[in-house]
Amino acid sequence: MIRLVIGGARSGKSTFAESLYNGIGDVVYIATAKADDQEMEDRIRHHRSSRPASWRTYEGTDSLHGAIGDEKHYLLDCITILTSNIMFDLTGKSEYIDDALSRQVEDHVAAVINELLEKIIERDLDLVMVTNEVGMSLVPEHHISRVFRDIQGRINQRLAIRADEVYLVCAGIPVRIK
Repeated sequence: MIRLVIGGARSGKSTFAESLYNGIGDVVYIATAKADDQEMEDRIRHHRSSRPASWRTYEGTDSLHGAIGDEKHYLLDCITILTSNIMFDLTGKSEYIDDALSRQVEDHVAAVINELLEKIIERDLDLVMVTNEVGMSLVPEHHISRVFRDIQGRINQRLAIRADEVYLVCAGIPVRIK
């Protein structure tokens, strides 16, 4: 079973995603955040402390399939952070990203996730993926932000097609949309 949980910032999507595994001990939490500053360190510490101690944590960006072990249940949180990490790894401090580089970033993100999905499907495992809905707000002011929004929106579409179930979370309320 592959499930996608999508919602805005602070919508309750991660809490809902984690609740799908309530009472299950053999869960691997695939974390994509990098502790680049104090705020991210604090956020990561908060997330770690809120998860059950029995859950194993795997941290990574490019080799998510390395998280696969003997466990049956996997939670990938979050694809939006994964996309931004890969985008900045590939583009550096560029102030302009042309269409070719944008496609390269999108294809790389898709390849990393697809590699994980193939292992999940091959071994008949359960995966919950968390991502941000980035297209329901204002058009970003800056070019890089607009490129990111477009890449993330297309990645979300690809994942929604592959998912068995898709949930939209708004104000802490999950609604199954697929």
